[in-house]
Amino acid sequence: MRRQLHLGATLGDMSSGVIMSGVRFGWPDGDELLTGVDLAWSEGRVGLIGANGSGKSSLLRLITGELAPTAGTVQVSGRVATLPQTVATSDRHTVAELLGIGPARAAIARTLAGRPEPADLELTADDWQVEDRALAALARLGFPDPGPELLDRPLTTLSGGEATLVGVAHTLLERAEITLLDEPTNNLDRPGRERLHRLVADPGGWPGLLIIVSHDRELLELVDQTAELHGGRLRTFGGPLSAYRAALEVEQQAAERAVRDARVALRKEQRQLVEARIVLARRQRYARTDYENKRRPKVIMKLRAREAQVSAGKYRQLHESRIAEARDHLEQAEDRVRDDEPIRLDLPGTAVPERKVVVRLDVPVTDGTRTLIARGPERVVITGRNGIGKTTLLHRLRAAATSVRVGELPQRMDLLDDGRSLHANLAAATTADDHEIRARLARFGFRGATVDRPAGTLSGGERFRATLAVLLLADPPPQLLIMDEPTNNLDLPGVEQLIAALGGFRGALMLVSHDADFCDRVRITRRWHLSGTPDRLEVEDRPLR
Repeated sequence: MRRQLHLGATLGDMSSGVIMSGVRFGWPDGDELLTGVDLAWSEGRVGLIGANGSGKSSLLRLITGELAPTAGTVQVSGRVATLPQTVATSDRHTVAELLGIGPARAAIARTLAGRPEPADLELTADDWQVEDRALAALARLGFPDPGPELLDRPLTTLSGGEATLVGVAHTLLERAEITLLDEPTNNLDRPGRERLHRLVADPGGWPGLLIIVSHDRELLELVDQTAELHGGRLRTFGGPLSAYRAALEVEQQAAERAVRDARVALRKEQRQLVEARIVLARRQRYARTDYENKRRPKVIMKLRAREAQVSAGKYRQLHESRIAEARDHLEQAEDRVRDDEPIRLDLPGTAVPERKVVVRLDVPVTDGTRTLIARGPERVVITGRNGIGKTTLLHRLRAAATSVRVGELPQRMDLLDDGRSLHANLAAATTADDHEIRARLARFGFRGATVDRPAGTLSGGERFRATLAVLLLADPPPQLLIMDEPTNNLDLPGVEQLIAALGGFRGALMLVSHDADFCDRVRITRRWHLSGTPDRLEVEDRPLR
């Protein structure tokens, strides 16, 4: 059982860890990401989740000291090792340099050559074995028979997944008390993901505290705690992602009930105000009739009139106060309900006849040529190890798709013109009138003033939904959708929205992905698995449903 450090503890209570108290952080332009974060983590595995743009990577950079809080305190005890979300692969860096063993290797080489520098004479036993430890870490992560020549390879010769694995190996070699992994499964093939999962599950993989930012559901099932950034604040749930989701579902159900109750209470107060006004109006009418008919002495009738006015004012103030209070309760209840808009759509214009050939491509393989054919609304996933040529094949398949309309979901989400409104972006892709454009955007959760906002002001999650809208609601809509690792860098709500959108897409789908859960939920029907080498490919074509 791992010990969980509770707030109120100090760094003196633990050998290593991170404590934040009242931490606020904002950018110079006034955009505030964190509005009051409190945490105390000492050991174990913590999964850090939150919507795109919620501040997860910034929180990690506060721990490393790259950023400073605008308020509050950050206390870190112990060495910190980090895997950034994007591993730098400039041509000046070799694998050894990314692993952090370049200086030690150079010192060993000088010492063995009989030309040591003064500092080289202080090499420890670990320094003398650093190359062996590095190669062992790379082998553990799936590099086949790694040798010293691998350490001298430029990073630019590695695939994205291989560069990620080298970055992971660096954190293993550091053996730091605190390790930060930012989206560690990005670009990893299926075997690479499984190796990383095993390392996270192994208490000896990373000692001390391991903080993981990820959207990989399988990976997040291996953590001890799930911490969520939402609305600038951090909440920690005991257990893995499934425990967090169960707790959040119960919480959201209660919040939605509270909204319904608050709306009923508001309507009741509004109804009572109307009824009170009717009663007071009736009394005032009777008083005027008595005055006109002189049924009572004039002094008494004037007194009654003044009393009626005072009473009316008090009634009005009382009920208006109650209505204002009911509105406050409703707003507070609505604030507790998440606003991750679901996508609801049906796209009949994307349909492709069952036997229609969507793509036919001849691919050179070891024993000649292999013809890959996709028909009708098939959903094909391309898999294979990193560097085998999956993305290259995807580009060739797109070029070969001449009989259907093709759309591509870009990884950088750069389909939108940031200077134009969301309405104008979609209007440029369709001949629909204003009413129909707004109706279509509503299916993607965009309503009211949001439709007329510049695309550049949209949040990360809104931008993703807007990109999907412009892609799928264009005239004519695509019949073949191409996606390359679509869940990379998507937050969990984004993944859910993409799955919902693909549920309404009736055309053919081709994607590169190693996210088994995502592929299962979008109902992939065929898999093309690449093996061998890029210049001597083997292609396995297997129907899945």
